[in-house]
Amino acid sequence: MNPFLAQIVIQAARKARRSKGADSPTRYAIARAYRELKITSWRYAKDFVLITAGIFSAAFGLKGFLLTNHFIDGGATGISLLTTAVTGIPLPWFLIGINIPFIILGYKIIGKEFAIKTAIAIPVLALVVGLVEFPNVTDDNLLVAVFGGFFLGAGIGLSVRGGAVIDGTEVLAIFLSRKLSATMGDIIIIINVLIFSAAAYFLSIEIALYSMITYLAASKTLDFIVEGIEEYIGVTIVSSHSEEIREMIIHAMGRGVTIYSGKRGYGKRGENPEIDVVYTVVTRLELNRLKTELEKIDPNAFVVMTGVKETRGGIIKKRPLDH
Repeated sequence: MNPFLAQIVIQAARKARRSKGADSPTRYAIARAYRELKITSWRYAKDFVLITAGIFSAAFGLKGFLLTNHFIDGGATGISLLTTAVTGIPLPWFLIGINIPFIILGYKIIGKEFAIKTAIAIPVLALVVGLVEFPNVTDDNLLVAVFGGFFLGAGIGLSVRGGAVIDGTEVLAIFLSRKLSATMGDIIIIINVLIFSAAAYFLSIEIALYSMITYLAASKTLDFIVEGIEEYIGVTIVSSHSEEIREMIIHAMGRGVTIYSGKRGYGKRGENPEIDVVYTVVTRLELNRLKTELEKIDPNAFVVMTGVKETRGGIIKKRPLDH
């Protein structure tokens, strides 16, 4: 093992042992710390690749299709494109400025890690849009609307899979859906109706209609990649480390859990030792982190994930953690 990496692992093992009242790390603690470091490093590397691919896909959709034809999309990106078309100010400035409130909101309702990734991803997108040259693929309005939306939606979806967003509308929709008696889908539709109405007034009705095609192509591509961002995910976990998993979900993720008393049953005759079953509900943006933490605790845990359309009560909104 690399000496620098070995030092990190030993320090992590010591920290874990001290939290349990022990002085020196055991071989098991060092091995576990090394395994957790590998899992975390792999997760961050995968997130980096997904977000980077998402940034370049979105930039290609913007510069290769939409910008030269003055088409717009929905959400914060659509507001940025519309403002650029009206004022003539370069798009990168609006991509950053309009998304700043959504980054702050994301920090409050989703978490610090999500906000940091988003705060890095959006300025990088602005830099790519401003500095990297992309060819103007076509001037056919229908092709521009469809494929511009496709590449933009793919970019947003890949970024979401990496734990960030490059369009803050979803964050605003999550926030408002918790405050109002409306679903995220309803809120996003209302926001986009306002955006396209403004496009029809400031640009033209024809551009607004083509832009609606762009939005539909982008949203369908986004849904295909992230499999429905607006759904909560119900997670059922069967593991012999149920207490450790329960503490992780409550203290590390700030979520509520429900514990069921169950019995195992498998094989020809069936074995039924009693076991605690952990159930929790998370947003899709938090699912990646939950999987990583579960793998650290018990890679052999039996996990069932199901889509949840709506929730009421409980600790669905992430509570502030003690620092």
